[in-house]
Amino acid sequence: MSESQKILLLSCCAPCACAVIKKLREDGADFAVAFYNPNIHPAAEYAKRRDEQKALCEKWNISFTELEYNPADWLKMAEPYKDAPERGERCSRCFEYRLRRVMEYAKANGYDAVASVLGVSRWKDLNQVNAAADKASGATGVPYIRIEGRKHGMQEARLSLIKELGLYNQDYCGCVYSMRRI
Repeated sequence: MSESQKILLLSCCAPCACAVIKKLREDGADFAVAFYNPNIHPAAEYAKRRDEQKALCEKWNISFTELEYNPADWLKMAEPYKDAPERGERCSRCFEYRLRRVMEYAKANGYDAVASVLGVSRWKDLNQVNAAADKASGATGVPYIRIEGRKHGMQEARLSLIKELGLYNQDYCGCVYSMRRI
């Protein structure tokens, strides 16, 4: 990651993003956080996660952007894969859908690249996220920066920050089709 790059970081929630945001900030990266999560149901849960992410960004003086909440469009895309297991085709499509939209926003708003924390949770497959990001990048022409948010002390830092900051740590990814409690 070049220090001169302007990066848009897709965040699913503050608990997954906190350690990555802290590290990017400490490294002097030029970045902003984007919240685009039409997969989160119900709307009250979406608002809770959005507000938590926004508050964290305000606390650390990080630019925050919320893209439209369009669950009806997301449901239309995801419905054919509703019976797919966690980490299955529905998740791949969801990651690509969200990353593509954030990349379109990044391209239209002067960002050089997109990164995400979609693969930070142990319940998600980082390789699956990266493959979806590669597809979205190919479709939009916006580079994707791969971020490792679990290794090299990042998982420990994340858990410590969640506790220290008193972050709301949800117990499911948000998808109405996989409301399996973590």
